[in-house]
Amino acid sequence: MELPNSTQNHEVKPPKNIFILSGQSNMAGRGGVDKNKKWDGVVPPECSPDSSKIFRLSAQLCWEVACEPLHHDIDAKKTCGVGPGMSFSNAVKDSVGVFGLVPCAVGGTAIKEWARGEHLYENMVKRAKSAIRDGGCEIKALLWYQGESDTSSKHDAESYRANMETLIHNIRNDLDLPTLPIIQVAIASGDKKYIEEVRKAQKEIDLPNVVCIDAWGLELKEDNLHLTTEAQVQLGQMLAEAYLTRFASNVPSTAL
Repeated sequence: MELPNSTQNHEVKPPKNIFILSGQSNMAGRGGVDKNKKWDGVVPPECSPDSSKIFRLSAQLCWEVACEPLHHDIDAKKTCGVGPGMSFSNAVKDSVGVFGLVPCAVGGTAIKEWARGEHLYENMVKRAKSAIRDGGCEIKALLWYQGESDTSSKHDAESYRANMETLIHNIRNDLDLPTLPIIQVAIASGDKKYIEEVRKAQKEIDLPNVVCIDAWGLELKEDNLHLTTEAQVQLGQMLAEAYLTRFASNVPSTAL
């Protein structure tokens, strides 16, 4: 499906405030994607673009007006639809002002694939650094939704907490942002074998400036894995509430 014209614009001035969106398919967005891997193109009003305030960093590291699907050129091997990023953005824009989103999520990825040295992790760091390369920019938070791929193996589930905590330490070190706010989502779906172990690990992470919100109970599509469009809107608003109540008034971190 052809993307909205708002993605086809001239060079945008780099925004001063940055949010990183990362994880796997429910962050990349599958809302409105049917069983034939076609996106219905329906964009709820809560996910509408705002050409004056909300921008995204493309796969080519260029700023452009943000619109659904945010991850179309990042999770490019899959069909992307509505995710939580745009509803989050519209819910925080009055408080944050002009800002940029840095999509990094890729569907079907396990936490071990986000280890330092792995392509996904290094690309996330590269994109985050590119977003602030012109100076005077601040990364406000990392929004993270991942873990479904770690629910089918006892070993993966049992090592999830340690791997996620290592990821948090690594991304903060590599971006030189020791207090970077991180809002992670406790998964709402996955293999029944070890889903509770992964959810428990996510909710038990106890590090400074790390918040966990719970997606459990949000509506799932027929595949019982991906959130519906309506659920993605709700999730984005939950992420926004967590950011606004926990981090929006914090003293800014020092960017690279």
